[in-house]
Amino acid sequence: MINRKRLIKLTQDLIRINSENPPGAERPIALFIKGYLKKLGLEVRIYEFKNRRSNIVAWLKGKGRQSLLITPHLDTIPAGKTWKQNPFGAEITKDRIYGLGATDCKSNLACAMEAIRSIVEERVVLSYNLIFAATADEESGSGLGLIPLLDKGILKPDTALVLDADDFEIIITQKGLMHLKVKIKGKKAHGAYPDQGINAIDIALEVIREIKNYRFSYRKNKFLKPPTVNLGTIKGGDKVNVVADWCEFELDFRFLPGMKAGIILNKLKDSLKKHAKNFSRLSGIPLKAGKIEIEGIQEPYYISEKHSLVNYLKKAMRALDIIPRVKGSEGATVITFFKKRGIPAIASGFGVAGCAHIAGEYVKINNLYKGTLVLEKFLKIYQP
Repeated sequence: MINRKRLIKLTQDLIRINSENPPGAERPIALFIKGYLKKLGLEVRIYEFKNRRSNIVAWLKGKGRQSLLITPHLDTIPAGKTWKQNPFGAEITKDRIYGLGATDCKSNLACAMEAIRSIVEERVVLSYNLIFAATADEESGSGLGLIPLLDKGILKPDTALVLDADDFEIIITQKGLMHLKVKIKGKKAHGAYPDQGINAIDIALEVIREIKNYRFSYRKNKFLKPPTVNLGTIKGGDKVNVVADWCEFELDFRFLPGMKAGIILNKLKDSLKKHAKNFSRLSGIPLKAGKIEIEGIQEPYYISEKHSLVNYLKKAMRALDIIPRVKGSEGATVITFFKKRGIPAIASGFGVAGCAHIAGEYVKINNLYKGTLVLEKFLKIYQP
């Protein structure tokens, strides 16, 4: 049986363990969880791909050969300096527990741990093998967490439920992302004689204008907004009275399932080549097109709304009088890392929408308790 008082204390204990990333040091919270789960009789291991960047993986044996992974993450963003409360105080005010990571993602972590404890105490034997993985480095791309755990075959589930969402949402689709850095070289000249040089910033502005006005070809998705492009950073030139012979800018593309990152990349290359040639033609100075560096690509993700993972989670929510809300994610979550491995995955969670990454982050105790009941119910009824 889920113990409300015990769950609240567990959530507070987790919030009080600093796991900010950066700098990144998940070992203390991983050791706490290891001790908790070992007392329940689970097989528990710590995996590190960099010193003190710990991942916890635990196994609860059930019937059959199929396996289900549930996975929240351990790390939080840095606290910053604008908190009015103690970010590690886990103070309770009315129905709220305040603290860094309360919504993202220590409430989901606590829900999973309490649900597992309840199942063990009730001596329930699940119809599958349950894998629990609490991972490092999610806030910085999962390069020291979920990605190597999957790449090295440490995690090989048949299906996965990512516990990193808010307000009982069921995430079945999300946009892909592509982060690009564009480097442009021009020709330096005195600022009084700009016609004697080629201004790299001017070229960058033409490329940016064209790519932001580009009309993407895509199929509408009822769960997601249209694709977007954001100019995240731009810098260039050395001094106000010098024609800038360099400019760099970074673009963030978010694209829908069915779209290809390569098509977007080729459009940017074409634009860069065209405007470099235009400036060369006007000035008579040969100029290369510039350079594009790919900083990161995550493919978009989609799973059928009729998949058994979705259906069983809906059933668990309805059993507790919660109306399921199937949604898409505009941002990138770790469910995409399961795609190329052919592992069906969805995301859900019980934090508070709009509370992640803010000063004054909190979780509602009612969400926490009901979320744990939902998760426990789901784990009990799920049939792979």
